[in-house]
Amino acid sequence: MNKPLVSIVMGSDSDLEIMREAGKALDEFGIHYEMDVTSAHRSPDRTADYARRAAGRGVRVIIAGAGGAAHLAGVIAAHTTLPVIGVPIPSTSLQGMDSLLATVQMPAGIPVATVAIGKPGATNAGILAAQILGVADAAMAKKLETHKQKLARSVEETSKKLKAQKD
Repeated sequence: MNKPLVSIVMGSDSDLEIMREAGKALDEFGIHYEMDVTSAHRSPDRTADYARRAAGRGVRVIIAGAGGAAHLAGVIAAHTTLPVIGVPIPSTSLQGMDSLLATVQMPAGIPVATVAIGKPGATNAGILAAQILGVADAAMAKKLETHKQKLARSVEETSKKLKAQKD
């Protein structure tokens, strides 16, 4: 079994439906990943230990999803030099705005790349992780180029269908 290059972590298993989207994106690029649950608030020692050990286990990028106060990505970033991508989860009546602000408003020196709220953000987190890995991996860069071409073809096909319906 290959070691995971990306670790997807979430604050609660209730975040799993959204965070699976990051895994689907990684699957599309053939990137091995792991999934785990740890909480910045309920298990702070476990979270710090997870972050400190990730690089030593071969992980190269961490995707962290959390809702509400959403401190998970920031706490992880404080304990590692690996790139951390935060996915805000819409888990409260604020529909993820609280999570977005908590994830994106990091102090200078502790960067967290933050993506959109919810499933689109999780998908983009997986693609961003592939892009980070693709900087040093020509085969991955080629897969990303193919992905972009596929997106462009999809737009062209949709455009043709709309024009055909009008005629």
